[in-house]
Amino acid sequence: MIIVENLSKKFQLSKQQRKELVTDAKDITAVDQISFTCQPGRIFSLLGPNGAGKTTTLRMLATILKPTSGTIKVAGHDVVAEEEQVRAKIGFLTGSTGLYQRLTPNELVKYFADLYGVDANSFRQRKEALFTMLDMNDFAKKRIGQLSTGMKQKVSIVRTMIHDPAVVIFDEPTSGLDVVTAENIIKLIRQCKEDGKTVIFSSHIMSEVDLLCDDLAIIHKGKLRYSSTMEAFRNQMQTDSLTKEFIRIVSAEKVGSA
Repeated sequence: MIIVENLSKKFQLSKQQRKELVTDAKDITAVDQISFTCQPGRIFSLLGPNGAGKTTTLRMLATILKPTSGTIKVAGHDVVAEEEQVRAKIGFLTGSTGLYQRLTPNELVKYFADLYGVDANSFRQRKEALFTMLDMNDFAKKRIGQLSTGMKQKVSIVRTMIHDPAVVIFDEPTSGLDVVTAENIIKLIRQCKEDGKTVIFSSHIMSEVDLLCDDLAIIHKGKLRYSSTMEAFRNQMQTDSLTKEFIRIVSAEKVGSA
């Protein structure tokens, strides 16, 4: 489970940044007092335009950034006071692979499994299952630097999932990928739900949200505009499509939960 309460994040602005933004403010608020809960066995989608605060929020959940104020508990652990316990419980997948180019998929996945303390038998079983599901065996021994973007993203998926995390965070995981690789990621997200994991993902692709989402929150300019179930979202729609309704909510002048 993920519990977010009154979460905020401010970033200090340099002189050059203040000049570019034409402001005298010393900081900027990227996330402003947001709260939501993600339940096990359900898929939670965090939506918002570019610069809305989605990635900042997910990075705080993953302990990459520390909140300015508010609290986050992931699988019962506080992300600030118990960051090591949180990291052991999560898998974090982004559209940016950030892999070691000289290693092979076999070597890199084994390296991360060792970091997480995965025993040899569990590693062998999970690696075989994931490599088969993602059709990776043909390039498992090639150097990552020689692989295509889609192949690299598959390696990132296995790196994310090799320790069988209870909580999985996907930050626009299908962005820029081919249809086949994107479908593999969607298949993985569904499998995570079936396995009872807590899943949170951000996406610009409303068809993915429509396919996968049980609960959703919409964030715009750092503030939460909507947070409820997908069923409730559909029931309150004032437009004839998810995309139009999303645009309507983020374009509203009044900021707050819908």
